Amino acid sequence: MKQVVTFGEIMMRLSPPLNYRIPQASSLEITYGGGDANVGAALVHLGMPAAHVGCFPDNAVGHAAVQAFRAHGVDMSHCVFRGERLGLYFLEVGASLRASRIVYDRYNSAFANLQPEWFNWDDILKNAQWLHWTGITPAISASAAQATREAIQAARRLGIMVSADVNYRRNLWQYGQKAQDVMPELVAGCDMVVCTEGDAADLFGIKADEGAENSFVSMSEKLIERFPQIKQVIATKRKTQSASHERIKGMAYVNGAYYQTLYFDINPVVDRIGGGDSFISGYIYGQQHYPAVEEALTFATAASALKHTIHGDVNLVTAAEVEHIMAGNTTGRLLR
Repeated sequence: MKQVVTFGEIMMRLSPPLNYRIPQASSLEITYGGGDANVGAALVHLGMPAAHVGCFPDNAVGHAAVQAFRAHGVDMSHCVFRGERLGLYFLEVGASLRASRIVYDRYNSAFANLQPEWFNWDDILKNAQWLHWTGITPAISASAAQATREAIQAARRLGIMVSADVNYRRNLWQYGQKAQDVMPELVAGCDMVVCTEGDAADLFGIKADEGAENSFVSMSEKLIERFPQIKQVIATKRKTQSASHERIKGMAYVNGAYYQTLYFDINPVVDRIGGGDSFISGYIYGQQHYPAVEEALTFATAASALKHTIHGDVNLVTAAEVEHIMAGNTTGRLLR
């Protein structure tokens, strides 16, 4: 089976134990993650081969980040070691009424300073069936945006599926180019996108028709009309009860038809970081293993729900465990 290739920054995550606040902490737990790489690692645990492409400092911290994803089984052979620092983020896990908080420290990272010519995409993608990226990657720097552009162009030449989580992060776009000027060209090369109504409005000026019966469908129709390469639009919808209690469902607009799942109830939430990445990896897996869109979407949403019960950025679940939840086994009864 050919690989799914992801491209983006991996950061060190530093988090106080339990639900401590950062000022209370006398120690911090270290894990590693990134929106794109999390997708690849989750796919490996589901049983699909994946490779990640990134840039890391050539020091103990950079090599530790790469090794963390090698330990998941991700092919990291196309990563580049140049630059001086690995991006960091600090996560304070909330509870009940207190929301979780993230503080980023990623300025001037090795990934932000990468040069597009360091990556031979025709070679990187020669054993690939799918390329996945997120809107975070081109937001980091102009050179990262150009590398993303070249990756998509190579994938199109090679006839490889391309997907993106458009994931608009306004505060990341600080290098002089606007997301609204960069993202349309990149998204135009995608076959599948994860896009909410809010992201469509912010990035592309696309808004659902006023009074539309289903705003997601209305937005998706307009998105596909503007970007005809896109064949599938997917997203999750949340009903957040508290920092410790989430309800999520999956939505998809495919070939002119709308699909949705039932809500999955997650209580308590252990760690919601990576929930969206797990949804995407679940949908990619589902596309390869289920004949019906409904099944792929349900698999993706169940995978995302399970991620909320697991510490760290990566969804450490097997396909069998996701299918167990799909079958309605949601009581958490002890398995022997």
